[in-house]
Amino acid sequence: MAVVKANAYGHGVVPAARALAGADAFAVARMREAVALRTAGFRQRIVLLQGVKDAEEMQEAAQDGIELVVHQREQIELLQAWRGAQRFRVWLKIDTGMGRLGFWPGDTPAALARVAECRSIVQPAGLMTHLAEAEVRNNGYTRAQLRLFAQLTAGLPGERSIANSAGLVAWPAARADWVRPGLMLYGISPFAESSAADLGLRPAMRLESRVIAVKDVSAGDRVGYGGTWTAARKSRIAVAAGGYGDCYPRNAATGTPVLVNEIPAPLVGRVSMDMLTIDVTELPPVAPGDPVVLWGRGVPVETVAAGAGTIPYELVCGVSERVQVELC
Repeated sequence: MAVVKANAYGHGVVPAARALAGADAFAVARMREAVALRTAGFRQRIVLLQGVKDAEEMQEAAQDGIELVVHQREQIELLQAWRGAQRFRVWLKIDTGMGRLGFWPGDTPAALARVAECRSIVQPAGLMTHLAEAEVRNNGYTRAQLRLFAQLTAGLPGERSIANSAGLVAWPAARADWVRPGLMLYGISPFAESSAADLGLRPAMRLESRVIAVKDVSAGDRVGYGGTWTAARKSRIAVAAGGYGDCYPRNAATGTPVLVNEIPAPLVGRVSMDMLTIDVTELPPVAPGDPVVLWGRGVPVETVAAGAGTIPYELVCGVSERVQVELC
């Protein structure tokens, strides 16, 4: 079940789905993502991870054959009140410790009974949970979640789904009938201690820019807002187009690597809305128009995220509309 929510983690929901056309199903967070996939002609099963919020969305789901995650009593009531001809495939979500969506263990038996009696649901319903710390290997909390899910669903019919990307890699017991990889599909590691290359992954996104100016600075000259970087020697600084108005993190630390003409060079000074500055003193001559890679092969987005004190999810999901997209 390929997760293509959040515009396929910034990669474009329809282009990503085309690249992942061999998936058995797609998972989305919002109805408009599901509708976009159906409009583009995808006939795979599509699972709405947040479920529907009202009768209007129920009607949309019925029209497009969208499967629903049910995680609260009100959603069961919507299904019980449904009078249309269509019946729904449903996944009942159990909260085994995420503390977000899903029925608490004590409420699960009653929810299961109501779902089993609902005539608008294709029986048996699927059973789902979500791991809170799957990216932490050999983690007791995850083991407890897996045990609890197994106990609550023992002997029940229906397909199971547990594993996200980290669960798929690190927790064989979480693989169940369906797995829900997301981040790893785009060539990004879900683990802080493991790179994408360690996992045999290659990044799908390459964020590129160009040098727009090159200038010499003297020792003691400050560069950028707030003067957070001061040249310790005579230096050559390349200014590249791109900044936090595009998706590059404002708080990326000095020293965060980029590629200029495919050669590593360090970011210096504070990232601006539209520009960032790079120390190219040690590089062969650099000129306006030269290519700059901000992340992608050679500069893992995980490295950029670490330099900004964030996670790669936030960076790739944050690509703004003014970034020109070219599909390969």
